[in-house]
Amino acid sequence: MPGQQPGTPGTAAPAAPVRHGSGHPLVAETENARLRDYEQRVKASFDNIVPVLKRISALQHEEDFVPRAQAMAREALGFELPEAVLENTWVEPLDMRRLFAACVFETYHRFCDDFFRADPLGFDSREEAAFEQFLQECGFHILDISPCADGRLAHLVRYVLRLPHRAVRRKSYAGAMFDVDDSIQKWVETEMLRYREGRPNTADAPTRYLKVVAYHFSEIDPDHGGCAAHGSDALKAATAGLDRLYAFQQAIENSFCCGASIDLLLIGVNTDNDAIRVHVPDGSGRMDVARFVDVEALYEATQGVAQQSARDRVTAAIRETSPDVAEGMARLIERLLIGNLSQIDYVRRYEGGSYPDVDHAERFIGAGIGFEEIQLRNLTYFAYLRTVEEAATDVDVGIKIFRKLNVSRGLPVPVVVRFDYHGQVPGARERAIEHCGRVAGALHRRFEDLSRQGLLHTMQVVRDCGGCGLIEVLKRSIDEPTGACGGSE
Repeated sequence: MPGQQPGTPGTAAPAAPVRHGSGHPLVAETENARLRDYEQRVKASFDNIVPVLKRISALQHEEDFVPRAQAMAREALGFELPEAVLENTWVEPLDMRRLFAACVFETYHRFCDDFFRADPLGFDSREEAAFEQFLQECGFHILDISPCADGRLAHLVRYVLRLPHRAVRRKSYAGAMFDVDDSIQKWVETEMLRYREGRPNTADAPTRYLKVVAYHFSEIDPDHGGCAAHGSDALKAATAGLDRLYAFQQAIENSFCCGASIDLLLIGVNTDNDAIRVHVPDGSGRMDVARFVDVEALYEATQGVAQQSARDRVTAAIRETSPDVAEGMARLIERLLIGNLSQIDYVRRYEGGSYPDVDHAERFIGAGIGFEEIQLRNLTYFAYLRTVEEAATDVDVGIKIFRKLNVSRGLPVPVVVRFDYHGQVPGARERAIEHCGRVAGALHRRFEDLSRQGLLHTMQVVRDCGGCGLIEVLKRSIDEPTGACGGSE
C-alpha cells in the first residue's frame, strides 16, 4: 500500500453485506463460511478417490470381489465402477489406472450436474443484475478477464475477487498471455450485440470494454512457485501481461477507430494466500508494474477499525496510488479490493494464512471451450483451445505439471475435452462433437508415450451453454482398449 497523502475519496462501491466476528470490519463472514463448505465438499469428492481405490485393490483376489468393490464404491464415492474392468481380475491384475481415470471423470460429471442444477456459488438474479448495473455506472459494459491457466488461479472470479461468475467473461491462458485475435473477436461480438439488440446496453451509452489480465507470483517461493510460463519471475509476468494489454488496445484502435478504445487493468495474485495487487491506471489509462495497491497491507491497516473508516482507507489507497484515476475505474477497483479482503480473511481463517498446497495440486486438465463451473483453486488446469496445435504451449505446460503430480506416482493424466455450443445455432452441437473428437485424438497422438501406457485418458463432453442444460458425455478413452484411445478424428 503506497505511502503518499490521501487524495479525494471516491464514491463508495456497493458490496455484499458485511458480517462481523473476525475483527475485520469489511469481511463477509457468512459468505466465507458458505464458500468454504462448497470447496471442502467438492475437493473431498476428488481426494477420496485414491484411498478408496487402495482399499478396493486389496480385495481383488477375493472370490466376491466385484460385488464388494461395487458396494464400497457406492458407499464411499457415490457411484459404481466400470464392471468390465473389475471382472477381468481373475486373468490379469486390476487396471488401477483405468479405474482412477474412471473415478475422476465420474466425479467431475456429478460435480457439474450439481453445479448446473443447484447453482451453489451463484449470486441470485437480482444480485447479478445489480452488479451489471454497477459495472455500467462505473463506465464499463463488459468485464473480460484473462488469468493464467495455472489451477491456482481457477477461483479468481468467484473467490479471490468475489464477483458473480456469470457476469464476467473469463478465458485462461498459460502466463495470462491471452490471444489478441480472440479478444478482438469478442469485442466485435459485444459491440454488435449493443448495436443490434441493446445488450447489455445500447451502443450510444458512454461505456467501454474492460480487459483485465491477472498474473501470479509466490512470496513463499519466489524462484520456483511463481508462473512457470515466465520462469517464476513476477516482474517479467507483470510486464508481459501489461504489454499484451497494450497490444490488444492498439489492435482495436488501429482496426476500427480511436473512439473504439477500451480500458485496461492489471492484477497480480499471490498464490500463497490469494492477496492481490491492483495496478491502478492513471488518468490516461496507463499503468506501471511498480505502482499498485497491496491489498494484504491494506488488510492489516484496516483491521479492527470502524467500518466506514476502513472503507475510507480503501478509497484513499486507490487515490494515493494514482491521484487522477478515472472515477468509474476507482469505484470498480474499490469493489475488487473489498472483495479480496474477505478472501484474505478466508485463507487466514481456514488455511492458517497460506495454502498448504502452495504449488500445483490440480485434479485434472480441462481442454477446449467452456468450464464455467470451475471456480475452485487447484481443481483444474485450463487449456482453452480449438486445436491442440494452436494451444501447444498451454497443453504442454499442463502435461508437464501432471507428469509430476500423477505420472510420477503411476497415475494417469485425466483430461476432460469439452466444447460448449449454442443450441439455437444450426449444426452447433455436431461441430462441437467434431471438435471433441479431433482434440482428443490429437492429445493421444501428441503424448503417445503416455497414452500407450494407459497414463493419459480423455473424456469428451459437450454442453448447450445457451440454456440450462447439463454436460453431455460423448466418449471416454477408459471404455476402449489401451492404445486405441484417439476417438473420432
